[in-house]
Amino acid sequence: MLGTVIGSFLAVCIHRIPLGRSVVAPRSACPACGTQIAWYDNVPVLSFLWLRGRCRVCRQGIPIRYPLIEIANGLGYLLVAWKFGLAWDTVIYAGLMSVFLVVTWIDWDHKIIPDVITLPGIILGFVCASFFLPAGWVNSLLGILVGGGVLLVLAWSSPYLFGKEGMGGGDIKFLAMVGAFLGWKAALLALMLASIVGAVFGIALLLAKVMERGQYIPFGPYLALGSVVAMLWGPEIWNWYFHGFI
Repeated sequence: MLGTVIGSFLAVCIHRIPLGRSVVAPRSACPACGTQIAWYDNVPVLSFLWLRGRCRVCRQGIPIRYPLIEIANGLGYLLVAWKFGLAWDTVIYAGLMSVFLVVTWIDWDHKIIPDVITLPGIILGFVCASFFLPAGWVNSLLGILVGGGVLLVLAWSSPYLFGKEGMGGGDIKFLAMVGAFLGWKAALLALMLASIVGAVFGIALLLAKVMERGQYIPFGPYLALGSVVAMLWGPEIWNWYFHGFI
């Protein structure tokens, strides 16, 4: 329930942050008629079902993305609580899960990852890792350097190797933020998983002729997915790879 409530706020963030608007004022309103949404029409998921996906006043359709964001954040919180139990880690990782969700939607819609998310996130991640998370400050610092550094090298070398830009600055700062919270191993694992999933998805889109060769695909959603996996199962994957696979 808490996750879906916060998910409703995340939907506002996803819509307003790329536009440079405040996420706290004014109150949410129907994008079609401008009528402010009453509290009883702003209950996560349930209001959408009760109103049958339409504004109470003008009857314009409400995008399905809003309840999907609420449900996704609720399920994300449930997964974090199941994995880490009731602890400070759970609170921080749940917040990080919400950040991953916001980054995914914004990058998919606008092909940007705003600095207002990642730059404060790097600092906050270092503080949290230093005092609350198992990563510790040394691992966090290495995570910032490794996570951001690897993508920075890729961004620098892509024009020479491929003749075009291969990595955006937002991706670099986002992976540095992931490394700040989770450490350098998690940052590398997130990048590896993101590359695999992104490549498979890109090939599928090419075969389905949904996109053309050379067309840009936002990398943030895949980094976010890889980061979720690294956050939840990173140590297990590392142990499996080095002790059970190699």
